Amino acid sequence: MIRDVLLLGLLLAQVPATAILLSRLLRGPDRYPPLQPKQPTPDQLATVSVIVPTLNEAERLMPCLSGLSRQGYEVREILVVDSHSTDRTPELVKAAQATDPRFRLLNDDPLPQDWVGRPWALHHGFLSSAVDSDWVLGIDADTQPQPGLVASLLDTANREGYDLISLAPQFLLRYPGELLLHPALLLTLVYRFGPAGETGNRPDRVMANGQCFFCRRSQLAQVGGYTVARRSFCDDVTLARAIAAQGAKVAFLDGANVLKVRMYEGAAETWREWGRSLDLKDAASRSQVWGDWLLLLAVQGLPIPVVLLLFGDMLSGRSAPVVITAFSLNLLLVLIRIGLTFAIAPSCDRTHAKPAWLFWLSPLADPIAVLRLFLSSLQTPKQWRGRRYGEG
Repeated sequence: MIRDVLLLGLLLAQVPATAILLSRLLRGPDRYPPLQPKQPTPDQLATVSVIVPTLNEAERLMPCLSGLSRQGYEVREILVVDSHSTDRTPELVKAAQATDPRFRLLNDDPLPQDWVGRPWALHHGFLSSAVDSDWVLGIDADTQPQPGLVASLLDTANREGYDLISLAPQFLLRYPGELLLHPALLLTLVYRFGPAGETGNRPDRVMANGQCFFCRRSQLAQVGGYTVARRSFCDDVTLARAIAAQGAKVAFLDGANVLKVRMYEGAAETWREWGRSLDLKDAASRSQVWGDWLLLLAVQGLPIPVVLLLFGDMLSGRSAPVVITAFSLNLLLVLIRIGLTFAIAPSCDRTHAKPAWLFWLSPLADPIAVLRLFLSSLQTPKQWRGRRYGEG
């Protein structure tokens, strides 16, 4: 009797949550198609300034520098803003500059107390960039830009009238733990905001990815550069929502064909580094953060455990209607999750993964992913990319 009451309560939460999820996923077929590599055109000459913030990135910087060097004449300059790295990062940038004069190595000023390191470096790069560039492109050091990336961004922005485009990349996965955990964490974004290519979200629901953040210079100037996101550990989403609130046309698009990224090494780093900002609490109200988490719990975190718990009842054939309904609804949610695994497969490069088949078991990590967002929502980051915050 008590279990039936609990199941009824669960259904009362899951039914509207499932309706919300389906309303988001059903917009998927109408989303903007994935970007394709483009060749630059003469009118795009020297219209883009690229900014790359770095701090001890020597182990993963070279693919980024090489990829940027392969971009065409639409790129006026590539500013690498280094926060006084103690590894070989500056030497790698200087070596790139020797073969491509568009590279410039800059050092940002000491970090102010009320800033987070990444937006501070990006803001320094923005202030140092050429005022004649119409566009500013923020690129992270862990990305691997593919040929035709910047020309594709320019073509899409000019053709569609976008003021800001950020891209969902293709993620390079290698190790067992990340093959399980990364897709589960990635899908928390899809459950909350819809798939990449969704352009109809309200300003307070806009998604963005700072790994590739392409914005009109005039729009950045209008909001004071990166100052609006100076305290944010998800500065990309904070800034994108501020720009969207100004009436700009903002898009979060599928860039798997033009941008690759190797974010983290293994499950532990994925859990620690990505998980602490994925709740997006610095870009949203507390009610939005916890409302989103409750939705994730209902439609992503609980379905597999509920199906497993009720499976024996269903085999017995003596289940009450509420048990049958709960089992059926949660089985539907599990099937939706399996379908989404296939949907995001092109966004996860498993060429060098061992063993690659673990990716298909990633739904089993959904409860862990939802737990990670719960823990993150309760905590304020104290350390990020080698810097400590909130001390002294």
